[in-house]
Amino acid sequence: MGGAFAGHIASAGVSTIGYDIVADRMQELEARGVQPGSSPAGVVEVADVVITSLPSVKAFEGALFGDRGLISKARQGLLVVETSTFPLEAKESARARLADKGVAMLDAPVSGTGPQAQLKDILVIASGARADFDRVHGLLSHFARSVRYVGEFGAGSKVKYVANLLITIHTLAAAEALVLGEKAGIDRKALLEVLMDSAATSRMLEIRGPAMVADSYATPMIKVETFQKDLDIIAAFARECRCPAPLFNASISLYTAAAAQGMGGYDIGAVISVLRQMSGQP
Repeated sequence: MGGAFAGHIASAGVSTIGYDIVADRMQELEARGVQPGSSPAGVVEVADVVITSLPSVKAFEGALFGDRGLISKARQGLLVVETSTFPLEAKESARARLADKGVAMLDAPVSGTGPQAQLKDILVIASGARADFDRVHGLLSHFARSVRYVGEFGAGSKVKYVANLLITIHTLAAAEALVLGEKAGIDRKALLEVLMDSAATSRMLEIRGPAMVADSYATPMIKVETFQKDLDIIAAFARECRCPAPLFNASISLYTAAAAQGMGGYDIGAVISVLRQMSGQP
């Protein structure tokens, strides 16, 4: 995600500096016209706006507050735009510590997959001070098809949790429908084409259906093992809101089964394999 963001921004003519702990990704950034930084601290020595896209809270904490973290070189007026999907308390804690140094932060998770980010086909769901959002709206538009402001800090993450709840259910629903059609003897490819052209289609059916039909998940949009983090976050959020989520809760065990069956590194569309096994298919 982060590499795609940086590449699009650089392609728009904005001077861009980036950092990743993986050397190969740094080379990819350079190839896309992004100046390589030596560390998060090295990035903020140059940049006035920093966009973070990280896989875990541990990585997030390290980038901001660890050895050579950006806080060590942060200047008054720096703005951090946090685009990852984390528990809200992790972002709120970071925001408070950054504020002590005169650094502002937006909670701005994105909706979309890595391949969609490469195509500039993602949504930014931003929240925080309106003035901070207005300051970076144009910048965010360089790598997103749509940028939405949803209110005070934290609202962005809450909307993302709701969106991911639907992704969880819709992906499984698409898988369930395809398996039912297969068991009925309908050709997989023909079934998918008709469903996508019908009132029953969904974005998840359209995005993940072809891989489900081909039974190919080795190039993940989001890994099953990574998605476990999102499932935990959504479940905790629903409990906090004291809101029933029966369809979501029923879905969790199927994704957990996919991970347990060795599909943790596959795309979440691999959940269809669990249903095929349950249906007696090889």
